[in-house]
Parts: sequence; structure tokens; C-alpha cells
Amino acid sequence: MSKIKIFGLGGLNDNGKNMYVVEVDKDIFIFDAGLKYADDKMLGVDYIIPNFDYLKENIDRIQGLFITHGHELQMGAVADILAELPNLKVYGTAFTIDIIKQDLDSGINTDNLIELKPHQKKTFGKNSIFPISLTHSVPEAVGYALYTEDGIIFYTGNFAFDSTMIGAFKTDIGKLAYVGKQGVLCLLSESLYADKKGYTSPQHRVGNAFSEILGKTEGRILFNIYDSQISRLQELLAEIEKTERRVVILGKNLQAMVNNCIEKGYLKFDKDRFANIHEVNSENVAILISDDREKPFSNMKRIIRGTDKFIKLTSNDTVVFASQVYDGMEKTATDIYDSVARIGCNLIILSSKKYLSLHASSEDLLLMLDLMQPKYYFPVIGEYRHQVANADLARQIGYKDENILLKLNGEVATFVNGELVETGEKVPFDDILIDGKTVGDIGEAVIKDREALSDNGIVIVTATIDKVTKKVLAGPEILTRGFIYVKDNIDLIKEAQNISLNVINEYINNTYVDFAKVKNGIRDKVGKYLYEQTECKPMILLVLQEV
Repeated sequence: MSKIKIFGLGGLNDNGKNMYVVEVDKDIFIFDAGLKYADDKMLGVDYIIPNFDYLKENIDRIQGLFITHGHELQMGAVADILAELPNLKVYGTAFTIDIIKQDLDSGINTDNLIELKPHQKKTFGKNSIFPISLTHSVPEAVGYALYTEDGIIFYTGNFAFDSTMIGAFKTDIGKLAYVGKQGVLCLLSESLYADKKGYTSPQHRVGNAFSEILGKTEGRILFNIYDSQISRLQELLAEIEKTERRVVILGKNLQAMVNNCIEKGYLKFDKDRFANIHEVNSENVAILISDDREKPFSNMKRIIRGTDKFIKLTSNDTVVFASQVYDGMEKTATDIYDSVARIGCNLIILSSKKYLSLHASSEDLLLMLDLMQPKYYFPVIGEYRHQVANADLARQIGYKDENILLKLNGEVATFVNGELVETGEKVPFDDILIDGKTVGDIGEAVIKDREALSDNGIVIVTATIDKVTKKVLAGPEILTRGFIYVKDNIDLIKEAQNISLNVINEYINNTYVDFAKVKNGIRDKVGKYLYEQTECKPMILLVLQEV
């Protein structure tokens, strides 16, 4: 019999940053390692990932990192983790491993990226992993059944049930039922759409909307769509193929993704219908645009600003936003929509309420529960309100509160000999803010500084002191950026200079300058004066030099 611990390092009370840990005695299994898109308040931050100190501290016990599918919210942190832990074994299906490889910087070892085939068990000592095909908007998505002596731990990742999906997008319901009959100790199931009634299918299908747009629109049509939404791309390409339009793809990443998916049979489209970039100004084209992984709308912003070297928007164009907006990016999206409208384009936004993404709605979740019949139910993936809605569904079919686990990141659910034991244990967790290519090169203090600069600007006080006599030779001079317009505030600047000079003289004598007291004194007194006059609190920096 075993002692099992389950907890999240990200993904609980989160939209993104998914990372879930299952410890079976001394063996550790990690499921997913995603990023979270930085919202409009995270100034300069590219994206956010879970703190993976736990992985560093326990690397010798980790059997592997198992990725459910090739979306950034599930695998976007893998490249950053492998940069520091190159020997960590990462498992996924063929398509998922291909996506991860595209994210990796050159020089990172790919030998430990290991392909798993759905429905083929892989053994790790007394435990084993069994991947099961599930339906999502990306091919070869899987859920993972972790077999232990005390029962199965099943993690769904993202999924929905849709009987029309075939091939690499098809759910193997038979395998799910087979696992359920073998005894599931705990089911970890996604929660994002738990408050939506019914099944997600067919509400995720957008083919009719694309058909109407293509049939009624003259001139160029630009479709802004996430390159990771392969099923939606297929719907779009299928409708374009019914028209006379040719297709221009903007962006190397999107082009590579489409070509790869067509080559491997995940997308079906006549490649002769693709036009080269020089036909981008033709009236009879459909232009596909996607974005960098950590910067939604980045390519669209460049086109709107008129700095794209291939295309410029005109009032005759139609721009279609065919993918949902990530949480926290609503203001950015609204600004983009307004900018497109100001150019005079015909703007079409597919409603995320009418056209759902392929996540499990209430009936999908109830069907998964019915197939798995778990002893304990652990809602994951989503904000806490989504987890609560997911828990409510379980209660509707008879699950008791003591068998439903509502946890936040870091809170540990412990099972001893197949029974839940309340220990109150918590594992440290945190966010890592990525700005640039270095993991952990930015923190909360930097964000606060950026907020201060964006709100109130900066004031720089400079002065030069004689090294021998300790007298002020030049200054204090005051420079400002983003605070006030200097020409209209000469008196205010002069008074700030006088205050700064008095502070310097206060902490200077014939032999010594107390730089620390000068620095703190200027920040305090000049800061108070500027606030009294302007009700603003600019960042104040002192540059004091001896010559």
C-alpha cells in the first residue's frame, strides 16, 4: 500500500500555468507545465510560469514530466524548465513533442523528449502511465492514467466529447470506460467551462460562421486565429476551399504549423490553393494571421501600426478575430478592435460565448465522472469559481463533500492506503515572471518600479562635488521624464534644486560626504515637496559624483 500526495504548483485558481504533482511514495510524476499570459498590468512581462524549485530540489525522484497536449497553457513552461534542468525527461505524443521542440532554444538537449503512443502503457517501477486519446482543438491530446497499488489517478487535461471528431482528434471512450472499471482513486478533471450548461459540442463549431463571412464579403479578408487551434483552422480552411479564394499565410511559425499539419494528415487542404506573400494585396485572398506564443495580437499590432513590410490595412478590408481572448487581455483586445475600426475596416469578432473552445462543459464533465467513477474528485484547471462549479456537478450526482477536493496551489491532498488523510500540508509555490530569455530575471520589485514610472515618471537629481574641498562644483541639476513639462514648471524645478542643495550641504563637511543620508534626504524632502505641488509621486534617483 502507498502514501500518495497530489497538489498543484499552478493551475488552481488560475487560467493557465497548469502544473500538477503526484507523489507515490518516493516517485514523483509531474503533469503539464504551462505558462500564463501576462495581463495589461504586468508591464513588460512576456509571460508567467510556475516556480519550479520543487523540481530542482527533487530532480532525482522525478520519473517524468507528462504533457497532455501542445497548448501553451499546458506546455509553455517546458522550454524554460529544460534550460535549467536539461536531464528532466519529458513525455508526450508525437505532435506534442514536435511543438515542444519548436519552442526550445538551440543548444538545449532534446534527447530527453520522449514520444508516447496513446493506449500503450509505460512502466516506472511499481507504477505505470497509460495515455488515453481525448478530443481537444489540437491533435493527439491525451489524458494520463497513473496506475498505483491503491488505484488509478487520472488527469484529463483539456477535453470535450464530440462524436464527429476522427483520427488524431477522437476520444477513445472505450478506453476511458476500461480504466474506470479498474478502480479510479482520484480523478483530476478540468473546470474552465463547468458553469456552462449542456455539452460543448456542437457549440464549438464555427464552420457556418466562416461560410457566411466568406460568402457575403468582397475584397480581402484577414483572419486572426491562434495557430494552436488546429480544429478551428481546419473548419476555416474547409470553408475557404469551397470558394475561389486563395490563402496567404503571414508568419513563419503559422506557415510551419500549417505545412506540418497538412503533411502529417492533421489538416486537410489543397496546397495548390496557397498563394505566396507577393499576392497579399490581391482582392481575392484570405489572409491567415497568428501571433507569437507569449504576445497575443503582436502581429496584428504591427499591421495596424503600418510597420509590417508586407501588408497595410485599408478601409476595403475585412478583419475577422476568430479566436477567443485570453483572460487579462480584454483591454488589449478592445484597443485592437478600436484601432481596426478607426482604419475603416469591416470588423467581425466571433463571440466566445456563442462559439466555445473545446473545453468540457457541465455534461462533458458529468460523462467523464460517469465513465471514471472515481472515489475522490479533484477539480483542476481554472479559477476557483470554476473549480467550485465543477464540485457542484459532482454533488448533483451524489458525491459527498469529503470526497471532493477543492484546493489552491500548494495545498496537498494526502492519501494513505487509498484513504484521504487531512494533514494540512502545504508546498511552497510562486510565480516566475519572464521578461526576455532569462528565467526569473524579473520580480515583484521590478514590476512595482515599472508601475511607478508609468504612473508618475522619474526625476533625476545630479550634482558634482570637489573631491578635495568637498564643495559643490556643479548642480544640483534636475532632469525629468514622464513627470511634468519642464518649460511650464521652471519655478517648481528651481525650488526642487534648492531643496536638493540644502540636503547635500546638510550631510557634507570638509572631509566626508554621507552619501546614504544625502540620497535618503533628497528622496524624502524633494519627494514631499513634489507631492505637495503636483499630488504625484515620481521615482527619484540621485547621481552624485566626486571629481
